[in-house]
Amino acid sequence: MATEYETYKPEWIDKEKQQDSSYASFVMTGIEEAPDKLRVAEHATKIARPPKLTLEDYVQGVLAGDRMVLSRAITLVESNAVKHFELGQEVVQALLPYTGKAVRVGVTGVPGAGKSTLIEALGTMLCQLGHKVAVLAVDPSSSVSRGSILGDKTRMEQLAKQPNAFIRPSPSSGTLGGVTRKSRETLLLCEAAGYDVILVETVGVGQSETTVRSMVDFFMAVVLTGAGDDLQGIKKGLLELVDGIFVNKADGDNIRPAMLTAADYNQVLHYLRPSTEGWSTHAYTCSAYTGDGVPELWEVVQDFCTKMNASGVLQERRRQQNLTWVREMTNEYIHNMIYNDPEIASSHAAIEAHVLDGSMAPTRALREIISVIEQRLHV
Repeated sequence: MATEYETYKPEWIDKEKQQDSSYASFVMTGIEEAPDKLRVAEHATKIARPPKLTLEDYVQGVLAGDRMVLSRAITLVESNAVKHFELGQEVVQALLPYTGKAVRVGVTGVPGAGKSTLIEALGTMLCQLGHKVAVLAVDPSSSVSRGSILGDKTRMEQLAKQPNAFIRPSPSSGTLGGVTRKSRETLLLCEAAGYDVILVETVGVGQSETTVRSMVDFFMAVVLTGAGDDLQGIKKGLLELVDGIFVNKADGDNIRPAMLTAADYNQVLHYLRPSTEGWSTHAYTCSAYTGDGVPELWEVVQDFCTKMNASGVLQERRRQQNLTWVREMTNEYIHNMIYNDPEIASSHAAIEAHVLDGSMAPTRALREIISVIEQRLHV
């Protein structure tokens, strides 16, 4: 027998207008007890968690190009949990011999310059040419909630549809330069999975890009017209780090202003020392919307890699990047070792409390903290 329901107008509607037919909202009465056929919760099968993967599972899955295993491997190395650290490092070490064959391109620029759109246009073109493209898109983390939107994959709709593309958004977690602490490991995992072009998009802070420079081969900046005069470009210091500048949105009525902007940048670059020895940095125009200039962008990257490989500069750069990686991990380990120590953490909090109430000067606090650390480490 069918269950009978009643409908009524919502309580928030003005009583004087309860009979007004212009309100289409109705509330349906519920039922005291669900019929047997609706009691699905009692018989529903619990969704089983995916089984834990072993070191061999991770290695074989990544080498086979299994996107699910690759995603889980990246999550593993990004984890801050102590129990995940050792296994994550073992996975990276086991896959290290299968890395180093991809073209690594860093993309930076001010917010709104069209970095994501340009990456999508470039990545889609490369996938259609037969390349396997991985995009490491870094989203800014909130300084309040520590959360990130992680919406780059949604914004790169066309690229996400390509079977040869892999997009991995990650939170910046407040890291300078907008690159996550584990971006290097993620890059290596993608290379081991067979992706021959790695595009690293930063949050675009514009002033702290040395971290990005230390992990890619070709570093490019995406800029806009009317972003400042020549001196402003020099002050940012970004021009001394990049291997190419691309003035985006050069379409419609903006083509001529974009060409003038590129000419201005080229004039400035003429007086600056190139970021890469043996390479002349230039500015170009492009449009991620129409696709104009995107094939030329890739030609610039290929020309760079060909020349730098032949001269040995690229090989030396990667060796130095590995040393930088070791030093950064060493500093991180020392930092964690010190501040995860209960006694040091307790003394540190007490000293900071004195600074907050004004009873201790910051310089004196520094000496006190150093003294506690030295005593704890028996220096």
